[in-house]
Amino acid sequence: MNFFLENWYLILLAIGSGALLLVPSLKGAGAGSLTAAEAVQRINREKAVVVDVREPEEYVQGHITNAKNIPLSQLDERLPQVAKNKALPVVLICGKGPRAVRAEAMAKKLGYDKAQALSGGMKGWREAGMPVVKG
Repeated sequence: MNFFLENWYLILLAIGSGALLLVPSLKGAGAGSLTAAEAVQRINREKAVVVDVREPEEYVQGHITNAKNIPLSQLDERLPQVAKNKALPVVLICGKGPRAVRAEAMAKKLGYDKAQALSGGMKGWREAGMPVVKG
C-alpha cells in the first residue's frame, strides 16, 4: 500500500498512457477498413463484388457502378445468390459506414472471408471523387 501512495503519479501516468493507446482503435469503431482507392483496386484487379446494403430508396439516389442492392435486413438470404463465389472479395457499402460494418460481420459468418466494409460509405466514396451512378 505504501508503494501506491508514494508512486501515485507513476500509476496515473500508466493509466493515462494506456487510455491514449486506446483512442485510435475507438475512433475506428464503426468505420470500415477499406478506403475508396483500395476498393477500386479490389474491383478492378480481383473482380470484387460490390454490395450496397442501403434501402432501395437510398440506392437509387446514387450508387457505385455495378453495385448490387441488398438491404441489410435481407443480406443473410440474398448474399449467397449475388456472390456465389466465396473466394472473391466482397465490398460492402452503405451511407456512412456503420451498416456496412454490420454487414461485414454478417458476411463473414456466411463464409465470405474477404468481405470488407468501405470506410465512410457512399459519403466517403463521393469525397474521394469516385464516380456515382444514379437511378
